[in-house]
Amino acid sequence: MKALVSGYNLLIVALAVLAGVMVSASFVLIVVDVGIRSIGLDPPAFTIPVVEYALLHFTLLAAPYLVRQKGHVYIDALLTRLPRVLRVVIEKLVYLICIASSLTFAYIATGLLLEAFETGIFDERAIDMPQWLLYVSMPLCFVLVAVEFCRYLFGIDTMYVDRTQVRDSV
Repeated sequence: MKALVSGYNLLIVALAVLAGVMVSASFVLIVVDVGIRSIGLDPPAFTIPVVEYALLHFTLLAAPYLVRQKGHVYIDALLTRLPRVLRVVIEKLVYLICIASSLTFAYIATGLLLEAFETGIFDERAIDMPQWLLYVSMPLCFVLVAVEFCRYLFGIDTMYVDRTQVRDSV
Protein backbone atom coordinates (compact mmCIF):
# COMPACT_ATOMS: atom_id res chain seq x y z
CA MET A 1 0.00 0.00 0.00
CA LYS A 2 2.86 2.36 0.85
CA ALA A 3 4.37 1.78 -2.62
CA LEU A 4 1.00 2.56 -4.26
CA VAL A 5 0.65 5.83 -2.34
CA SER A 6 4.25 6.73 -3.09
CA GLY A 7 3.75 5.98 -6.79
CA TYR A 8 0.55 8.01 -6.83
CA ASN A 9 2.29 10.97 -5.18
CA LEU A 10 5.11 10.69 -7.70
CA LEU A 11 2.57 10.70 -10.56
CA ILE A 12 0.90 13.86 -9.24
CA VAL A 13 4.25 15.66 -8.96
CA ALA A 14 5.47 14.35 -12.35
CA LEU A 15 2.33 15.67 -14.06
CA ALA A 16 2.85 19.06 -12.41
CA VAL A 17 6.49 19.11 -13.55
CA LEU A 18 5.38 18.19 -17.08
CA ALA A 19 2.88 21.06 -16.93
CA GLY A 20 5.71 23.40 -15.91
CA VAL A 21 7.84 22.20 -18.81
CA MET A 22 4.92 22.81 -21.16
CA VAL A 23 4.44 26.35 -19.83
CA SER A 24 8.14 27.05 -20.33
CA ALA A 25 8.17 25.58 -23.82
CA SER A 26 5.07 27.60 -24.74
CA PHE A 27 6.77 30.75 -23.49
CA VAL A 28 9.83 30.03 -25.61
CA LEU A 29 7.70 29.26 -28.68
CA ILE A 30 5.77 32.51 -28.31
CA VAL A 31 8.94 34.59 -27.83
CA VAL A 32 10.58 32.97 -30.86
CA ASP A 33 7.41 33.44 -32.93
CA VAL A 34 7.16 37.13 -32.03
CA GLY A 35 10.88 37.63 -32.58
CA ILE A 36 10.72 36.07 -36.04
CA ARG A 37 7.69 38.21 -36.92
CA SER A 38 9.42 41.38 -35.69
CA ILE A 39 12.34 40.91 -38.07
CA GLY A 40 9.94 40.47 -40.98
CA LEU A 41 10.17 36.74 -41.50
CA ASP A 42 7.39 34.15 -41.50
CA PRO A 43 7.25 32.21 -38.21
CA PRO A 44 6.58 28.47 -38.15
CA ALA A 45 2.93 27.56 -38.73
CA PHE A 46 2.88 25.13 -35.82
CA THR A 47 3.47 27.68 -33.04
CA ILE A 48 -0.11 28.80 -32.43
CA PRO A 49 -1.80 25.37 -32.53
CA VAL A 50 0.93 23.80 -30.37
CA VAL A 51 0.60 26.57 -27.77
CA GLU A 52 -3.21 26.24 -27.84
CA TYR A 53 -2.96 22.51 -27.15
CA ALA A 54 -0.36 23.17 -24.44
CA LEU A 55 -2.69 25.67 -22.73
CA LEU A 56 -5.33 22.97 -22.41
CA HIS A 57 -3.00 20.21 -21.33
CA PHE A 58 -0.83 22.07 -18.84
CA THR A 59 -3.99 23.26 -17.11
CA LEU A 60 -5.23 19.68 -16.83
CA LEU A 61 -1.86 18.18 -15.89
CA ALA A 62 -1.35 20.66 -13.05
CA ALA A 63 -4.91 20.38 -11.69
CA PRO A 64 -4.45 17.38 -9.35
CA TYR A 65 -1.33 18.91 -7.84
CA LEU A 66 -3.07 22.26 -7.40
CA VAL A 67 -6.00 20.61 -5.62
CA ARG A 68 -3.54 18.80 -3.34
CA GLN A 69 -1.63 22.03 -2.59
CA LYS A 70 -4.85 24.06 -2.21
CA GLY A 71 -3.65 26.19 -5.09
CA HIS A 72 -7.01 26.31 -6.81
CA VAL A 73 -9.55 29.09 -6.37
CA TYR A 74 -12.20 28.77 -3.69
CA ILE A 75 -14.14 31.17 -1.55
CA ASP A 76 -14.45 30.42 2.12
CA ALA A 77 -15.80 33.72 3.47
CA LEU A 78 -19.18 32.25 4.39
CA LEU A 79 -17.82 28.91 5.54
CA THR A 80 -15.43 30.39 8.09
CA ARG A 81 -18.30 32.18 9.82
CA LEU A 82 -20.44 29.07 10.30
CA PRO A 83 -20.49 26.85 13.39
CA ARG A 84 -17.98 23.99 13.16
CA VAL A 85 -20.58 21.22 12.73
CA LEU A 86 -22.38 23.01 9.90
CA ARG A 87 -19.06 23.93 8.31
CA VAL A 88 -17.96 20.30 8.23
CA VAL A 89 -21.27 19.22 6.65
CA ILE A 90 -21.02 21.88 3.95
CA GLU A 91 -17.36 21.01 3.33
CA LYS A 92 -18.30 17.36 2.76
CA LEU A 93 -21.09 18.43 0.41
CA VAL A 94 -18.66 20.61 -1.55
CA TYR A 95 -16.22 17.71 -1.81
CA LEU A 96 -18.98 15.39 -3.06
CA ILE A 97 -20.01 17.92 -5.71
CA CYS A 98 -16.38 18.32 -6.82
CA ILE A 99 -15.89 14.54 -6.99
CA ALA A 100 -19.12 14.04 -8.95
CA SER A 101 -18.24 16.87 -11.35
CA SER A 102 -14.71 15.59 -11.91
CA LEU A 103 -15.88 12.04 -12.55
CA THR A 104 -18.60 13.29 -14.90
CA PHE A 105 -16.02 15.26 -16.87
CA ALA A 106 -13.74 12.20 -16.92
CA TYR A 107 -16.57 10.03 -18.24
CA ILE A 108 -17.53 12.51 -20.96
CA ALA A 109 -13.89 13.10 -21.92
CA THR A 110 -13.31 9.35 -22.18
CA GLY A 111 -16.23 9.07 -24.60
CA LEU A 112 -14.94 11.99 -26.66
CA LEU A 113 -11.41 10.56 -26.65
CA LEU A 114 -12.58 7.14 -27.83
CA GLU A 115 -14.85 8.63 -30.47
CA ALA A 116 -12.11 10.89 -31.82
CA PHE A 117 -9.65 7.99 -31.82
CA GLU A 118 -12.07 5.62 -33.58
CA THR A 119 -13.16 8.12 -36.24
CA GLY A 120 -9.64 9.40 -36.89
CA ILE A 121 -10.88 12.98 -37.23
CA PHE A 122 -8.25 15.68 -37.51
CA ASP A 123 -8.33 19.11 -35.92
CA GLU A 124 -7.60 21.45 -38.80
CA ARG A 125 -5.75 24.60 -37.90
CA ALA A 126 -2.46 25.89 -39.24
CA ILE A 127 -1.39 22.26 -39.01
CA ASP A 128 -3.52 19.13 -38.90
CA MET A 129 -3.48 17.28 -35.59
CA PRO A 130 -5.47 14.22 -34.58
CA GLN A 131 -8.50 15.41 -32.61
CA TRP A 132 -7.92 12.80 -29.91
CA LEU A 133 -4.92 14.91 -28.81
CA LEU A 134 -7.44 17.42 -27.46
CA TYR A 135 -8.85 14.82 -25.07
CA VAL A 136 -5.89 12.57 -24.26
CA SER A 137 -5.07 14.01 -20.83
CA MET A 138 -8.63 14.75 -19.71
CA PRO A 139 -9.82 11.37 -18.39
CA LEU A 140 -6.74 10.69 -16.27
CA CYS A 141 -6.45 14.22 -14.92
CA PHE A 142 -10.13 14.52 -13.98
CA VAL A 143 -9.99 11.13 -12.22
CA LEU A 144 -6.90 12.29 -10.32
CA VAL A 145 -8.69 15.51 -9.34
CA ALA A 146 -11.58 13.38 -8.03
CA VAL A 147 -9.10 11.28 -6.03
CA GLU A 148 -7.63 14.44 -4.52
CA PHE A 149 -11.09 15.62 -3.46
CA CYS A 150 -11.69 12.13 -1.99
CA ARG A 151 -8.67 12.73 0.22
CA TYR A 152 -10.47 15.78 1.60
CA LEU A 153 -13.81 13.97 1.85
CA PHE A 154 -12.38 11.12 3.91
CA GLY A 155 -10.53 13.45 6.26
CA ILE A 156 -6.93 13.01 5.19
CA ASP A 157 -6.77 16.78 4.83
CA THR A 158 -9.13 19.73 4.59
CA MET A 159 -9.36 22.13 1.70
CA TYR A 160 -10.28 24.99 4.00
CA VAL A 161 -7.71 26.41 6.37
CA ASP A 162 -8.30 28.26 9.61
CA ARG A 163 -7.83 32.01 9.43
CA THR A 164 -4.69 31.63 11.54
CA GLN A 165 -3.21 29.41 8.83
CA VAL A 166 -3.93 31.56 5.78
CA ARG A 167 -1.04 31.34 3.36
CA ASP A 168 0.47 34.22 1.43
CA SER A 169 -1.40 35.06 -1.72
CA VAL A 170 -1.15 37.49 -4.55
